[in-house]
Amino acid sequence: MDNKQKLQQGLQEMGLNLTTAQQLLLLEYVALLKKWNKTYNLTALRDENTMISHHILDSLTLLRYVEKAETLMDVGSGGGMPGIPTAICRPDLQITLLDSNTKKTTFLQQAVIELGLNNVTVASGRVEAMHDKKVDVVTSRAFAELADFISLTKHLLNEKGYWAAMKGVYPYEELAHVPESVEVVKVEKLNVPLLKADRHMVVMQPVR
Repeated sequence: MDNKQKLQQGLQEMGLNLTTAQQLLLLEYVALLKKWNKTYNLTALRDENTMISHHILDSLTLLRYVEKAETLMDVGSGGGMPGIPTAICRPDLQITLLDSNTKKTTFLQQAVIELGLNNVTVASGRVEAMHDKKVDVVTSRAFAELADFISLTKHLLNEKGYWAAMKGVYPYEELAHVPESVEVVKVEKLNVPLLKADRHMVVMQPVR
């Protein structure tokens, strides 16, 4: 199976209806990742065969957790996951990709230009220094433990905002350290097609 077939199969299994143009953009993004990865070390994943499952389909599990959102910040975005695949599928969602590594934000800027993503802004710097933007959803993939993620990003949530933290195995220990000021709304096991590894989504919000 080539990447195009893998993507189509994965989208079908996830019940996602994307246009041909969106599918082509996702494949173009994978090509950009592969090209820039040699120089910029964007992802530890070198095998193009697993990029569709580990990067694209894995990122797209976020979609059903941001259905009503209008603004999103992807903290510690790295090579642009989950922000860029989400932006391709949700052109109406305003997304900020934040990373403190300038090499990575250079790639992100280039990817946004080449893919024509008008709904994406790239921000370079430390998350605790970001004070000019508040969003509906703050997300991250393997950025920090839940307690640290909360304390570093709580100032980014607007009055109705929440966190959608993407995790691997069920984060028992991390959940035990979530502060009392935060409510864990749900922890759901995710099924990512073609990916033989545990994935979970942790949705949290400040106690209101």
